[in-house]
Amino acid sequence: MAMESPEFCSDSQNGESAFSDVPLAPEPLVYAVMAACRQDPSPLKLNLGIGVYRTEEGKPFVLNVVRRAEELLVNDLSRDKEYLPITGIPEFNELSSKLILGVESSPAIKENRVTTVQCVAGCGSLRVGAEFLAKHYHQKSVYIPEPTYSNHPNFFSSVGLVVKTYRYYDLATHGLDLQGLLEDLSSAPAGSIVLLQACGHNPTGVDPTIQEWEQIRQLIRSNGLLPFFDSAYQGLVSGNLDADAQSVRLFVADGGESLIAQSYSKNIGLYGERVGALIIVCKTAEVAINVESQLKLVIRPMYSNPPIHGASIVTAILKDREMYNEWTSELKKMKERLVNIRQKLVNSLHDKGKSVNLGTPGDWSHIMRQVGMYSLSGLNQDQIAFMTKEYHIYMSSDG
Repeated sequence: MAMESPEFCSDSQNGESAFSDVPLAPEPLVYAVMAACRQDPSPLKLNLGIGVYRTEEGKPFVLNVVRRAEELLVNDLSRDKEYLPITGIPEFNELSSKLILGVESSPAIKENRVTTVQCVAGCGSLRVGAEFLAKHYHQKSVYIPEPTYSNHPNFFSSVGLVVKTYRYYDLATHGLDLQGLLEDLSSAPAGSIVLLQACGHNPTGVDPTIQEWEQIRQLIRSNGLLPFFDSAYQGLVSGNLDADAQSVRLFVADGGESLIAQSYSKNIGLYGERVGALIIVCKTAEVAINVESQLKLVIRPMYSNPPIHGASIVTAILKDREMYNEWTSELKKMKERLVNIRQKLVNSLHDKGKSVNLGTPGDWSHIMRQVGMYSLSGLNQDQIAFMTKEYHIYMSSDG
C-alpha cells in the first residue's frame, strides 16, 4: 500500500528566504575604499587605501625573481599537484623559520624547540595561532596596539579571546608612546598575550628602536606575558632582512616562548598567492612536538592543507643563493623607492624646489621619520573626503 509522503513546507516555498533575518553587514573599510576607487572613472584616481607596492604608473608589481622562480617551476616536469601535508611543504617551513629567526644566531632552531606550519598568508597564520591559543593556553586576554591593522581584533575575537589595547602612537609627536605602552603592559595580568608588529608598523609607520625593543622585552618577560609577533614586512623597512628581524630575535635569544605570524605578501609581492607561516618557539623540543600535533588539529577542519604554488615560489627563492641575492637586491630597491616617495611628498608639502607656494600648514617631517609602507598622516575625515571628491585620492577615513 502506497504511503502518502508527508507534506513539507519550507520558508522558501512560502516566498521567504531561510536567511531573512540575516542583517546587511558593513563592508570592511579598506575594501569599501577599494570598491569606491574602482568605480571612479577618473584616469587620475589614486588608491591609497590598501597596502600594496605599485609601480610608478600605479600598476601591480611582480618581482623579477618571482617570474624566474615560476618559470623554473613550470619547466620542472617532475612536479605534481598532490595534496601537501597538513603542515605544508617541509622545506618551506624550515627555510621560513631560518629567515625570521636566523640560521647561526638561533639556539631555538638548533635545539629543535621551533615548530613551523605553512598557513594561508599572514592572516591565516594569525587565525591559526589565535585558535590554538584559545584551545590550549590558559590566559584568554590579548593586548593589541592602538592603533593597529584593522583586521587584528577579528582574529582573536572570532575565537573567543578578549581583545584589549595598549597605547602605541603619540599623536603629539607622531612617534612611539613608549611610556604609555610600558604602563599599559605593566598592568596586564600575568600570562596575557601581547600582539607586536615586528617592523613596519601598520598603520603608523612607527617602530621602536632596538633599545626600546629591549625595554619592551624585559617588561614582557618579567611580567610573564606571551609575545605574538606579526611579521609582514621583513626586508621592506631597512632593506635588510636580518635588521628587520631584530625585534623577534631579541625575544627568541632569551630562551622564552613566542609566536610569529609570517607573511610573504608584501616582501615577495605574493599577495594573491596567500603564502605565510606560523612559527611557535617553545621551551623544549618535546613541547614543540606536542604543539605541532595540536596545530594539525586546528588546520585540518579549517582548510585541511595549504596551497602549493605560492609556497613553492618562496622555497625556490630561499634555497637558491643566486635567486636569494636577487630578491634581496630587489627588496633594497623597493625600500629605497618608498623612502624616495616619502621625501618627494614632504618636499612638495614644504614647498622645497617649487615655484608655487602650496601653503600647506603644519610640520610634515613625521612622514620621513615613519618607515615602511604606511604613514599615519594626521589628516581628518573631512580633509580626506575633500581630497576624494576634488582630486580622486582614496584613502582610509582615519588618515
